[in-house]
Amino acid sequence: MQKSVRYNEGHALYLAFLARKEGTKRGFLSKKAAEASRWHEKWFALYQNVLFYFEGEQSGRPAGMYLLEGCSCERAPAPPRMGAGPAGARDALDKQYYFTVLFGHEGQKPLELRCEEEQDGKEWMEAIHQASYADILIEREVLTQKYIHLVQIVETEKIAANQLRHQLEDQDTEIERLKSEIIALNKTKERMRPYQSNQEDEDPDIKKIKKVQSFMRGWLCRRKWKTIVQDYICSPHAESMRKRNQIVFTMVEAESEYVHQLYILVNGFLRPLRMAASSKKPPISHDDVSSIFLNSETIMFLHEIFHQGLKARIANWPTLILADLFDILLPMLNIYQEFVRNHQYSLQVLANCKQNRDFDKLLKQYEANPACEGRMLETFLTYPMFQIPRYIITLHELLAHTPHEHVERKSLEFAKSKLEELSRVMHDEVSDTENIRKNLAIERMIVEGCDILLDTSQTFIRQGSLIQVPSVERGKLSKVRLGSLSLKKEGERQCFLFTKHFLICTRSSGGKLHLLKAGGVLSLIECTLIEEPDASDDDPKGSGQVFGHLDFKIVVEPPDSAPFTVVLLAPSRQEKAAWTSDISQCVDNIRCNGLMTIVFEENSKVTVPHMIKSDARLHKDDTDICFSKTLNSCKVPQIRYASVERLLERLTDLRFLSIDFLNTFLHTYRIFTTAAVVLAKLSDIYKRPFTSIPVRSLELFFATSQNNRGEHLVDGKSPRLCRKFSSPPPLAVSRTSSPVRARKLSLTSPLNSKIGALDLTTSSASSSPTTTHSPAASPPPHTGKVPLDLSRSLSSPEQSPGSVKENVDNPRVDLCNKLKRSIQRAAVLESAPVDRAGMESSPAADAAELSPCRSPSTPRHLRYRQPGGQTADNAHCSVSPASAFAIATAAAGHGSPPGFNNTERTCDKEFIIRRTATNRVLNVLRHWVSKHAQDFELDNELKMNVLNLLEEVLRDPDLLPQERKATANILRALSQDDQDDIHLKLEDIIQMTDYLKAECFETLSAMELAEQITLLDHIVFRSIPYEEFLGQGWMKLDKNERTPYIMKTSQHFNDMSNLVASQIMNYADVSSRANAIEKWVAVADICRCLHNYNGVLEITSALNRSAIYRLKKTWAKVSKQTKALMDKLQKTISSEGRFKSLRETLKNCNPPAVPYLGMYLTDLAFIEEGTPNFTEEGLVNFSKMRMISHIIREIRQFQQTSYRIDHQPKVTQYLLDKTLIIDEDTLYELSLKIEPRLPA
Repeated sequence: MQKSVRYNEGHALYLAFLARKEGTKRGFLSKKAAEASRWHEKWFALYQNVLFYFEGEQSGRPAGMYLLEGCSCERAPAPPRMGAGPAGARDALDKQYYFTVLFGHEGQKPLELRCEEEQDGKEWMEAIHQASYADILIEREVLTQKYIHLVQIVETEKIAANQLRHQLEDQDTEIERLKSEIIALNKTKERMRPYQSNQEDEDPDIKKIKKVQSFMRGWLCRRKWKTIVQDYICSPHAESMRKRNQIVFTMVEAESEYVHQLYILVNGFLRPLRMAASSKKPPISHDDVSSIFLNSETIMFLHEIFHQGLKARIANWPTLILADLFDILLPMLNIYQEFVRNHQYSLQVLANCKQNRDFDKLLKQYEANPACEGRMLETFLTYPMFQIPRYIITLHELLAHTPHEHVERKSLEFAKSKLEELSRVMHDEVSDTENIRKNLAIERMIVEGCDILLDTSQTFIRQGSLIQVPSVERGKLSKVRLGSLSLKKEGERQCFLFTKHFLICTRSSGGKLHLLKAGGVLSLIECTLIEEPDASDDDPKGSGQVFGHLDFKIVVEPPDSAPFTVVLLAPSRQEKAAWTSDISQCVDNIRCNGLMTIVFEENSKVTVPHMIKSDARLHKDDTDICFSKTLNSCKVPQIRYASVERLLERLTDLRFLSIDFLNTFLHTYRIFTTAAVVLAKLSDIYKRPFTSIPVRSLELFFATSQNNRGEHLVDGKSPRLCRKFSSPPPLAVSRTSSPVRARKLSLTSPLNSKIGALDLTTSSASSSPTTTHSPAASPPPHTGKVPLDLSRSLSSPEQSPGSVKENVDNPRVDLCNKLKRSIQRAAVLESAPVDRAGMESSPAADAAELSPCRSPSTPRHLRYRQPGGQTADNAHCSVSPASAFAIATAAAGHGSPPGFNNTERTCDKEFIIRRTATNRVLNVLRHWVSKHAQDFELDNELKMNVLNLLEEVLRDPDLLPQERKATANILRALSQDDQDDIHLKLEDIIQMTDYLKAECFETLSAMELAEQITLLDHIVFRSIPYEEFLGQGWMKLDKNERTPYIMKTSQHFNDMSNLVASQIMNYADVSSRANAIEKWVAVADICRCLHNYNGVLEITSALNRSAIYRLKKTWAKVSKQTKALMDKLQKTISSEGRFKSLRETLKNCNPPAVPYLGMYLTDLAFIEEGTPNFTEEGLVNFSKMRMISHIIREIRQFQQTSYRIDHQPKVTQYLLDKTLIIDEDTLYELSLKIEPRLPA
């Protein structure tokens, strides 16, 4: 009789070895002995369902093992301590963690264990629980019950089948009986007709014919019905119904995801913050929680009901009736309206709360929840803003596939109209929200934070890398070279431009941004832009030759500190033109807004809002225009819909020009008009400003208040004119720099005596004299009032002291001729040194000092100066549109000199209008040429027309010097043949690599591959002209002709992905393929570090191809670190949620970068399909243009910033070698040869 169980000791030792090496859980535990309740410390190792224990960690042979299948593990209380041992020892024993393993069969004593740490004990209990297969046993029990239940059902069905079989047999018996009765009746009937003739018998041929006819009728009937069914299946109605059902299924999925997002918002943020607000030291108040999450919980409950209704409708498929669900949703839309109105305020409150460190720490803890998937609270608060437009698009698609006679069409149309009304309100809020989110993203990137970005009126314009040139004493540039590596490395700055500020940051080694301690935040109202720093006396070559004309200056004049200069270098002339154009436009916008505020508010008692309200064309809807409630950067309501004429009118409105409107117009004008029409409008404004500009605009341009004349004459000083709007000093540039480059306007104008002003209320369409406007100054009281004609003195630019003395003694000043003479003198003295001009003590200078207001067209040393003031350092300042506006309104509200007649007032007024119109035309052309040069490269006729217009401007005898130089700069930019374009092109790289020896994959490092892939991807991405993004040309049949560069980008993406897959499949052995996969994953990770997310997607898409993904043996050789890195990369570029992870990554990264183009094409297609270009009334949908322009600007931001990567021909020759690429079918065949399919 066998006394013990035999077992394979070798197998047990092998399992013990595996447990020591790869065990699920290993460590020291104390095991209670069976006798005397003593505890022995053993080293335990758990492998699958076997628990081994050893005498020590180094023991090779187990002391014992336990089979854990079917056992249970539970916490055990600490046993009572007997005896009087040390108190510390008893406390240590009490703190230990006890647990017991109970075995399911009888006769087996429980295993009592203990460990030092509670966390370790919980881990052991969890591991033992999993090893016991308790879950599998429970599942087995459930399956057993299900099996028994199914067996019972089968038996029941068998009994029912037998009963039915018996019934069928009975029915067959009954049928046979009935048949026999029928036969008997027929026989009886036959006997009753004994005389029936044989002629009544049918001919066999006729029977055959009838049989054939019957067969043909049946065949034709079946064929007809089959044709009817097939025709219906292929009919538009059936196709429409299929699409309609698919739309509903997609809507259910989107609604389910939206409800999940609301669930995270409420349960992951709202409710925990409510609890935090009720704590003893609340990091946030209940009022702030209510402000941030207004109606969020109610919206979640509403959509949970809506979602349940949708799922119930799906259960009744294929009958899908949805109108009643929207009837339930529509009365609750006021909740969304409140949420929309509060949304911008909620983000502002959230930004303020983040200033509290405790709240910010708590919020980051909530955002780290895995359910948030890396999304911030602002993202969840923005989701409801996009839900209503999504419903509108869904209803639009549903109606497109719903017949007009459908029972719920009217209800769906009603729901669509109601949702569109709400969407009009929400659209404006969404645009502001996107701007706030961008600002907050940048603010989080800066370590020190930046309070100005919390201002909701601050609009992001552009960002990029520039090189800051160090400056030395006296404003001179140090002798550095652009090619200096130290300059490039130490002087590189990350710059951000907003509508009101310019930020300059440095980047630390960890990638964080730090604001410069001095000059990190520049207020544009205090800045002067000098685009072309000219040569100085000490440096005859000038900085332009030193830096290749890539530098520009920003002169900062803060009111509470000394002025300083920031010199920046752009990587190329195109980027310099883009930066300077945007900066100058922002400065002009700020100056124009400030001038309107200063001039209208007190001097004429016409405030800016009242001025806007006075012109109904700026805010009131009409048949040809419709406004939104959002204000642009010039504080004027944005345009929602408008005719082409009204858009061109806004483009040429002399009072203001918003930079966002200008960018949107120039990006999208080809959708609704042509370049020739735009240029014709600009030409018309320049040639005939009085007939081309609306009369109401001209009236408000010269708005004055007769009631306010002379009210500031008592104390001899206008409080508003003397107020510091930006900085006290007038604009000053280097003594030989061009006036057209300086855009600072002095608003500090002290008055010494009684001041007169022009009465500009009259309008005239007569020709413009060659004069400019400078407000007249009344002479001192002791002088006489003798008329003086200055026309005779205009023959010479320099007047004699005697003639000027007569001017001083004369109270009636011929203002038009005086300013004409000032302009001519400015032209003559343009190159004169300031020191010589400052030393002149002629009466002419004294007369000029009596001028109470400074004209921007007059040299600074000829203007009014305080009696004890310093001599001006610089020679000139410019006339921008804002400056011309100041000339027109600087003396508004003061009495007109008694001797002025209407001819003099009209003379000055027409000159100002012409100068302002010229500046506006030059401003638009400069923006157009510098940032949209492709328009002129592709249209030679347009280029020639612009050149002709600029040449005509140059021939204008009244042109100011600064306007002349601005025109010459535009001509130069338009005429040069891109000689400074040092960017490589893909065609050039292909030619360079034609004659090189091919490199192999093994000899190239991962860094070399990643850098050259990034370089090639950016070259291809950069070459796409922005006009290809309009009109969904990439989805049309003639896409290769309409969008060749987008198709080339798509082809390059496919070629790179095919190269990666082909290179992996070229290896015959498993190890080589695994090494190739690991190397390509490393290349993808370096691409991620280089912000080349297009390259990351090229490589990961190749690795996810079926031909490579199915190679299980190969992937088994790939290391765990590589697989984890692969998962991380795929999560970054995942298409889930419209590439939400990639979008967040791009928002937080700085150019240069290469985004995935397909993401933007999807956005553009979404906008194009969801909203039409024109309304039913034929108006341009400018809100849609604004959304398209926003996407194009983001694309061009990444296009304009280039990588500083050296081209390596040996690497690009390998990457562009198409002979290495294997087609998809061949790849899959190779994959099957390498690892054949397993038999089923």
